[in-house]
Amino acid sequence: VAGRCSGLSFSGRRAAEGEFSDEACVVCFPLPPVPSLARFLPTLHSGIFFMNNQKQQKPTLSGQRFKTRKRDEKERFDPTQFQDCIIQGLNETGNDLEAVAKFLDASGAKLDYRRYAETLFDILVAGGMLAPGGTLADDVIRTDVCVFSAQEDLETMQAFAQVWVHVTNNQTLLEKGFEEEVKKLFLFLKGFSESERNKLAMLTGILLANGILSASILNSLYNENLVKEGVSAAFAVKLFKSWINEKDINAVAGSLRKVNMDNRLMELFPANKQSVEHFTKYFTDAGLKELSEYVRNQQTIGARKELQKELQEMMSKGEPLKEISMYVKEEMKKNNISEQTVIGILWSSVMSCVEWNKKEELVTEQAIKHLKQYSPLLAAFTTQGQSELTLLLKIQEYCYDNIHFMKSFQKIVVLFYKAEVLSEEPILKWYKDAHLAKGKSVFLEQMKKFVEWLKNAEEGN
Repeated sequence: VAGRCSGLSFSGRRAAEGEFSDEACVVCFPLPPVPSLARFLPTLHSGIFFMNNQKQQKPTLSGQRFKTRKRDEKERFDPTQFQDCIIQGLNETGNDLEAVAKFLDASGAKLDYRRYAETLFDILVAGGMLAPGGTLADDVIRTDVCVFSAQEDLETMQAFAQVWVHVTNNQTLLEKGFEEEVKKLFLFLKGFSESERNKLAMLTGILLANGILSASILNSLYNENLVKEGVSAAFAVKLFKSWINEKDINAVAGSLRKVNMDNRLMELFPANKQSVEHFTKYFTDAGLKELSEYVRNQQTIGARKELQKELQEMMSKGEPLKEISMYVKEEMKKNNISEQTVIGILWSSVMSCVEWNKKEELVTEQAIKHLKQYSPLLAAFTTQGQSELTLLLKIQEYCYDNIHFMKSFQKIVVLFYKAEVLSEEPILKWYKDAHLAKGKSVFLEQMKKFVEWLKNAEEGN
């Protein structure tokens, strides 16, 4: 018998002679005598059938049906059916928000809220699934048990916020979907009515105050079209009012800083209106004076940091004092920085632009030589008694914090007095009651003789 893998052929001669082609896969059976061959063939046929079945079955294009376990079958994604279930349940609550919360709890055990989060939040806000742009299709079923159909007042929005807090607390996996929904709603603001925007803004402010949302969602308000048409600023007014009403400006500021949003609030206005003056007037007129003052302070802090950075660079390059003075005065005017603030920045910049000697007996001589060089610059920004007192306090603080300067305090003050950076009255006031507690006994003792000399000189005049 001679057989190939693809089939079976009989050739007694070739089998007897042992001749097979190279491609053939040969199976040889010892043949019985001819009379017994008839009985042998069924057995041979069964053996060949078994061998053919050992080959791997080739895939077919006609498709095959496989039985799968029920748990492996994926449920068909059907937001419409989910919407119908939620809306029907909400309509049965009769606008009783406690009943709404209970219904949502019960439904959460049966329905996949995480999978249909967008649909769920659309319904709770607008009463039905929102189409692109923020509109509800005419043929879509809807419910009036939603934010947009509620009364436009803070108390009502606080009650709705409790429902949202309840749902997200009981369905922890919804938090991310919730934030994504709010970002989407912000981009749809133009498609909502003014009243709907106001209610959404109040609700968002309350949820921010309760920590249900992160302040990072405000990024969506910086959309160019929303900013250009004034929608972002108007929305922010209502949002911040409800947020501050729930907490206070310090808590709001902390949340903004946490996500690096504290210096971006002016982006609520177009580029040609992004000034402290415009922001302050807009939000103060809207009844948010505390927010206006916060933004003004933030801008001042930013300007101060930039001023100090630039001063240190100019000093390290050895720029003329006249140019440094002109630059500082321009920055003071542009950013409304007080002289008291500037003298503190100048002192820090002057002291940080040199590497000080570590030996106490040598650092005083080094400091006097360095400060004498910058005395004219410091004198230009101590035209007020309060500025002089601020400088004295800065010197005291620096000498206390840097132990090598503990014995240098009196010599620095005397230098500045001779260079007309400091005058008698602020020095006497500092000595009497305006000094800091830091190193008080050491520095007062150092200044005792010089203060007595000043008093005698003053009495003599």
